[in-house]
Amino acid sequence: MYQYTEFDKAFVRARAAQYRDQLERHLAGQLGADEFRPLRLQNGWYVQRYAPMLRVAVPYGEISSAQLRALATIARDYDQPTPELLREAQEKQLALGEVPVPGGTPVVTRFKTGYGHFTTRTNVQFNWIPLDKSADVMELLASVNMHGIQTSGNAIRNITADELAGIAPDEIADPRPFAEILRQWSTLHPEFAFLPRKFKIALNGALEDRAATGWYDIGLQLLRNEAGELGFRVQVGGGMGRTPIIGSVVREFLPWDQLLNYVEAAIRVYNQYGRRDNAWKARIKILVKAEGQRYIDQVEAEYRRIVEVDGAPHTITQAEFDRVAVSFVAPRVQPSRKDARVHEILRADAEADPLYDRWLQRNVHEHRDPQLRAVTLSFKRLGQAPGDADAAQLDAAAELADRYSAGEARVTHEQNLLLPWVHQDDLPELWAAARKLGLAKPNIGLLTDMIACPGGDFCSLANARSLPIAEAITQRYQDLDELYDIGEIDLHISGCINSCGHHHSGHIGILGVDKDGKEWYQVTLGGADGSHLSGPATPGKVVGPSFSAAEVPEVVEAVLEAYRRQRVSVDGKAETFIATLRRVGLEPFKAAANAARFTEREAA
Repeated sequence: MYQYTEFDKAFVRARAAQYRDQLERHLAGQLGADEFRPLRLQNGWYVQRYAPMLRVAVPYGEISSAQLRALATIARDYDQPTPELLREAQEKQLALGEVPVPGGTPVVTRFKTGYGHFTTRTNVQFNWIPLDKSADVMELLASVNMHGIQTSGNAIRNITADELAGIAPDEIADPRPFAEILRQWSTLHPEFAFLPRKFKIALNGALEDRAATGWYDIGLQLLRNEAGELGFRVQVGGGMGRTPIIGSVVREFLPWDQLLNYVEAAIRVYNQYGRRDNAWKARIKILVKAEGQRYIDQVEAEYRRIVEVDGAPHTITQAEFDRVAVSFVAPRVQPSRKDARVHEILRADAEADPLYDRWLQRNVHEHRDPQLRAVTLSFKRLGQAPGDADAAQLDAAAELADRYSAGEARVTHEQNLLLPWVHQDDLPELWAAARKLGLAKPNIGLLTDMIACPGGDFCSLANARSLPIAEAITQRYQDLDELYDIGEIDLHISGCINSCGHHHSGHIGILGVDKDGKEWYQVTLGGADGSHLSGPATPGKVVGPSFSAAEVPEVVEAVLEAYRRQRVSVDGKAETFIATLRRVGLEPFKAAANAARFTEREAA
């Protein structure tokens, strides 16, 4: 992991102190709400439907055990609304007609507190921290080199990367040093502090795109040219939202040392020509789509000016690369066992359990070091929203990271945690420990390993709730045999068109929409994020008119049954859902979905 320098530490501490001064002046009435709003947003503090929400940056997903423990402290001690705040939230919920009132007594069941939420962009969110405690939280984060910078506003957001960066067997080069260099360059970049809209960058260093780079404002794929030189293929203009677009390749090969110069040119042209009159048309994807080759030509011209006139001021020197890269040297990992007899008992017990074999198949991943494995801890289970982790689970994950993964974990795009440095001899012991904690469900890549945003339960932008839909589908598919029969599939749920749940890239995507003031859901099929399972990044297609909340699980079941009827065997293995859909086309699935809607309405 990158090790903060004294400058880095002082910078984050100073930012926390600055925020405390701003907060105290706001609470004293010296800074109005409109004046305070941009100041809190610059530090990741939003005001959501019922309470403040904090978004903590986890650059390219890497997080230490000490940082996990700090997040656990925030969940335990600060993510606790005051009685006044909770009462106000309940009154708002009742006013919106969202909860029953049996016997005249309000029943509010969805207000779970004391937890963090892993997002698709490797941030961590908290939903219930009282604003007057926010400066205390900022100082706690700073003590473990964390903050909320780059998690909000029309600036360059948190940099993301492949969760297996530095450890994947198919890796061309480790993207983490470049991600860190980009993070340092972009943090509080004065020219790009007020872009037309938010801006997101992702890097991938492997043959397989596990970072969904095609869906980003700038997607950077490491590769080598015919001469063996390292560089990037650069895509610009990807994005979801109202207009899902896959990024256009603007450079097939960019020498690695020119990364900052070229990215600066691409964002500078966007900053100059991007629309500021319409928030829905302000993302760079709209500019790239509208201008096409003219945008690319402008970027190339600006890049030449930066290099030839300005002297390429942001060229990454070998010395600077080496300074950053030294933080990403693989740790020396030895088996953690102390008693060979105890280890043998644990191994025998694990191997006798059929769930252990399934866990090895789904949650344990190959490593470039043959002695090591990467292990995903599943935060997807019944009664817990996808990506949620309470204080006890965060503490437990920190303990597992210390014992089995050199004190490091990674937040994944799929809203789980990955342990990247597990010795293969420790797998039985880790399995037993994670299973006891409820973090070893062997469902990674399967239907219940779904992505979901917080939706209308918390977000003021949402049109509908995501979490009850996720819970209903999870409840319906608890049989592991059935999940394994269905096979690998991506289910993504968003509560609104902003697409925080990445529904566009789901094999099955569910989008909450507003229809006459009520919650309805649109279903898309055939989306892809760019991974080996999904194929090239592709937006899903809508299968029909919107469905009610009660109909959505029926529609998902009907679509999956249509898949089972249509699939064939390929080399002795059942064809995947996405492969079947692409082979037979959308119509059989669309017909099944619409038939389920009518059946459900007739039953009602």
